[in-house]
Amino acid sequence: MDNFKAIKITDRVYWVGVIDWTLRDFHGYETPRGSTYNAYLVMGEKPVLIDTVKAPFKDEFIARISSVIDPGKIKYIISNHTEMDHSGLIPDMIDWIKPEKVFASIKGQEALNQHFRLKREITAVKDKETMKLGDLNFTFIEARMLHWPDSMFTYFNDEKVLFSSDGFGMHLATSQRFDDELDPSILEYEAKKYYANIIQPYAPVVLKALEKIGGMNLEFRFIAPDHGPVWRKDIKKILALYQQWAEQKPARKALVVYDTMWQSTAKMANAIADGLIKSGISTRVMKLRESHRSDVIAEAIDAGALVFGSPTINNNLFPTLADTLIYLKGLRPQNKIGAVFGSYGWSGESTKYLKEMLEAMKIPVLGEIQAQYVPTEEILGQCWALGVKIADKLKETVK
Repeated sequence: MDNFKAIKITDRVYWVGVIDWTLRDFHGYETPRGSTYNAYLVMGEKPVLIDTVKAPFKDEFIARISSVIDPGKIKYIISNHTEMDHSGLIPDMIDWIKPEKVFASIKGQEALNQHFRLKREITAVKDKETMKLGDLNFTFIEARMLHWPDSMFTYFNDEKVLFSSDGFGMHLATSQRFDDELDPSILEYEAKKYYANIIQPYAPVVLKALEKIGGMNLEFRFIAPDHGPVWRKDIKKILALYQQWAEQKPARKALVVYDTMWQSTAKMANAIADGLIKSGISTRVMKLRESHRSDVIAEAIDAGALVFGSPTINNNLFPTLADTLIYLKGLRPQNKIGAVFGSYGWSGESTKYLKEMLEAMKIPVLGEIQAQYVPTEEILGQCWALGVKIADKLKETVK
């Protein structure tokens, strides 16, 4: 497989990952642009491999390493994250190259053994521990719960490269390996979507991690995550975006999310949105059978108001609303206001369940509107007024 070549990042660091062009779903998160599984080779007296890739991509992975070095000459493996899209080939690599040592965080040591029942010892490293491997110098930075207990960052001191595990990554399959080679709008959206769907529940941990690495006075020439491009131009920007997203400060933005059977709930959604828009609030309307839950979450990350609408079906929520709200609850959104609406034929339970789910997320509900069968002009007027009410509250609370 001579066509798969490593890509040089610095004089001593090479990208030896793989591109998954066909990935369309990652644990329920829609990935229409595919992904990469990044691994890195650091060349020195004793070459170091940082992470591996998803097991089915073994041939491509080995080919990229082989374009730089005989894989058997690798002396050390560093595992930043045990999730199997990054650790999947660690057992194979251990059996084949028989490295002098395999390093992981304390929790990573446990997790690797639990995943693979390895027959050799994994060396656990401590937070902020610095180690010389041959003529190469590394510092290990614990990043627990970003986004697994075992997660850590590895800093290559000699060339100021931060190997950031799943932090600062995104699901984006491209032939370009660096941030400045890509459309900035796509780059920011995919980073935002990744953060919103993967990292968001751990916002307090993100803030502590940013504070920690800031306090270490490290200089970053490159941030090399386990998914997506390597950051070399907009490093300050991605760090600032993570700070912004983790602070969870709401914007004057409203998201109206709904589904509909006979367009009654759709009419209500559009009336609420019109009230918001006429009041000067940035507004996005998303119908769930045409918008994936993971895109809704990406839009919701900075929305100050979340408005949900559902018809009643079988005395319950429409399935797409139940799916999205359960998914949202697990991501622990903060600092938002809400409202609910819906239509029904004869029983009308949907708004009750919508309200209960928002309140379970500690999102205060400013209004609840129902329409039996087709909404009247009076009810649509109430919907418009609810949009205005939500807008007024956002203006009052979001400066």
